[in-house]
Amino acid sequence: MAHSEPLTVAQTLADVRTRLDRAAGLAGRQPNEIELIAISKTHPVEAIQPLLTAGHRSFGENRVQEAAEKWPALRDRYPDVRLHLVGQLQSNKARDAVALFDSIHAVDRPSLITALAAAMKAEDRRPDCFVQVNIGDEPQKGGCAIVDLGALLTRAREAGLPVAGLMAVPPADVEAAPYFALLAELARRHDVPGLSMGMSSDYETAAMLGATCVRVGTALFGGRG
Repeated sequence: MAHSEPLTVAQTLADVRTRLDRAAGLAGRQPNEIELIAISKTHPVEAIQPLLTAGHRSFGENRVQEAAEKWPALRDRYPDVRLHLVGQLQSNKARDAVALFDSIHAVDRPSLITALAAAMKAEDRRPDCFVQVNIGDEPQKGGCAIVDLGALLTRAREAGLPVAGLMAVPPADVEAAPYFALLAELARRHDVPGLSMGMSSDYETAAMLGATCVRVGTALFGGRG
C-alpha cells in the first residue's frame, strides 16, 4: 500500500481557509469578515516563504526582536504583508513595535498605553490595537481583568490609540466556546468592533462566535518538534 504524499503548504493553507469559511457560513457570516493570521513565531524564513508564495499575506509574531530579524527583507519583496504582534509587549519596546507591526494584539495595562501613544506620535504610525482580556482569570496570563476592561478601554481611547478590538486566549484543555461568547459579549457591551480569538485547535468555533481575526500556527506550519 502506497503512502500518501504529505500536503503542500498551499494545500494546507487552502484546507484551513475552507474550514474557516465553512464555519463563517454556518454562522451567517461572510468569509472576508475574518482575517487568518499565520502565526510564524519561531519559524524561519524558509518556512514562511511557501505561504507567501501561495499568496498569504497576514502573519503573526510573538517577539519584536525576532520579527525585526525576519520581516524587513521579506516586506521589501511583499509590501502588502500585514504583520501582527500577538505576544506580550514590554513598554520599552513600544516604539520598535509601532514601527514594525500593523496590529498589536496584547494591549493590557495603562503603562503600555502611554508608551504606545508616545511611540505612535514619534513614528507617525498608528497600528491597530487590541485590548487583551484575561478571559479565564488566570494569574499566569497577560490581559486585564474583566472588571477593569471599561477603564482600560477609556484610557486607550483618550490616549488616541486606534482600538480595533479585544483579544483573549481561553484556558487550555477546556471548551473554548463559552469564553469566546463572553469576549463577544464584552465587545458588544463596550462598543468594540473586532475580536482576536481562536487558534489552531478552535478557530472554527471562534469564527462561528464572531472572531474577526484567528491566530493559526500549528495547523499551517506543523509542530515545532
